[in-house]
Amino acid sequence: MTNFSSFERKSSFKRLEEDMLDVLVIGGGITGAGISLDAATRGMRTAVLEMQDFAAGTSSRSTKLVHGGLRYLKQFEVKVVSETGSEREVVYENGPHVTTPEWMMLPFYKGGTFGPLMTNIGLRIYDYLAGVKKSERRTMFKAGEALEREPLLRRDGLSGAGYYVEYKTDDARLTIEVLKKAVQKGAVALNYAKVTEFIYDESNKLCGVKVQDEISGRVHKVYAKKIVNAAGPWVDDLREMDGSTNGKHLLLSKGVHLVFPKEIFPLQQAVYFNAPDGRMIFAIPRENKTYVGTTDTAYDGSKQHPVMTEKDRDYLLDAIQYIFPSLGLQADHVESSWAGIRPLIAEEGKDSPGEISRKDEIFVSESGLISIAGGKLTGYRKMAEEVIDNVSEHFKEEGILYSGSETKNLPIAGGEVGGSKGFTDFKRRKLELGRALGMEESKVMKLVKNYGANVDLIFDLFLERQEEAKRAGIDPLVFAELLYCIEHEAVYKPADFFVRRTGALFFEINWVKAHKDAVIPYMAKVLHWSEIQQEEYSRELDQLLHDAVNPIKEDI
Repeated sequence: MTNFSSFERKSSFKRLEEDMLDVLVIGGGITGAGISLDAATRGMRTAVLEMQDFAAGTSSRSTKLVHGGLRYLKQFEVKVVSETGSEREVVYENGPHVTTPEWMMLPFYKGGTFGPLMTNIGLRIYDYLAGVKKSERRTMFKAGEALEREPLLRRDGLSGAGYYVEYKTDDARLTIEVLKKAVQKGAVALNYAKVTEFIYDESNKLCGVKVQDEISGRVHKVYAKKIVNAAGPWVDDLREMDGSTNGKHLLLSKGVHLVFPKEIFPLQQAVYFNAPDGRMIFAIPRENKTYVGTTDTAYDGSKQHPVMTEKDRDYLLDAIQYIFPSLGLQADHVESSWAGIRPLIAEEGKDSPGEISRKDEIFVSESGLISIAGGKLTGYRKMAEEVIDNVSEHFKEEGILYSGSETKNLPIAGGEVGGSKGFTDFKRRKLELGRALGMEESKVMKLVKNYGANVDLIFDLFLERQEEAKRAGIDPLVFAELLYCIEHEAVYKPADFFVRRTGALFFEINWVKAHKDAVIPYMAKVLHWSEIQQEEYSRELDQLLHDAVNPIKEDI
């Protein structure tokens, strides 16, 4: 197993101050993570800086699907469907522990966005464009077959359904696993490292940044030959800092998801369905929960803390009532929620986020700042390849040659299990080991899916640190997972652990409530927080718990 000690802050900042980097990436979401991995595997001296926690923005707040975007066929976005569709399999094979095939049902109703004939044709084209393997190609159901698979569907007007495969993922865990692999390949990755100022040379070309360590407050200077702006919703903020916001700009869109206990929303089958206004919505079963989303509304509120409004919640509840009328879901049935921001590239004449393409674009300013905007989670690896190909071309003009991308067949951290076929046997062996250690099967499976090939490190911590866990008053398995995340995944704050590394705030909110009061004092002790920091970080988690359940009146 790999020790990811390069996340250690003091030595990492020292290394950055002493060495001239080839590539500095600003933004530790999935796009920045992918870029740093692609650069590092080509032999470039690489670092990635994130002002919050890794994946704290869009990359922990998506619909958590690695999908080809069937609806983009209706917008004639053939290139988007083709590229991202074929990338699904790549993402899956490189990290089968965090990505899983999910059969999706698309029911047909009179007046709906998709009808049987056009959907059959569309799914056939989708299979072709995305290079879907035979076992996962679409099939078509009559109404009775659709109801057998999902009895909760509205019966009135149901004429049938399409059936095809998408891929379910944990977006935040995908991001951290990509970053861990980049670090393994030599990159430096730092969260809570905010770029506050650009540094220019005598010819006004970008050559470095000033970065503030948000944990210690110290400011460092970091120099790099090429600087990539992969800051997601903050891309234009950095372009403005560079004085290069002319031309295209971002349009931010907010998406909200609701989570329900399985006993209240016992969905048997993932469903892609029409809301009353014609928008398409996902309802997806996930272990003992069901989640539904997403909304798609123009947004100009807080980028760091987007939250659910009453209007967002009620829109999704109305959509659920429309297609699953027997449930009678009400606001108090919502167990948790999350809101995220999509950074779209504004297009002339298109004011609605739903009309705007999800394609990505690269902008290079006169100072040399390389910005990447737009795109989809599914296409992160291909986007990274395009960015570093662009960087390589610049280096080539200076007489420095680098190889092409090496990430297509490179397992991410935790993915070193022999691909999807090897992962089946891996899971079986780890379940047997977990039973031998006296662990519950469901808890072992959750750890295996979260950490893949690195799960043995958690098992070792579970065995070796029982007494310490007891003294700290923390469940031994929770303690082992916490230690792993602190030592190997750059966890510094409670929200890092409870939201991004475990996903518990979204899907196991009661688990967070049960363990936070023991976990926080232990983190304060081992991470040497001040009393002020402990109060601040505790308050932050409490606010997130509150916001997950309680909507606000309107965005601010």
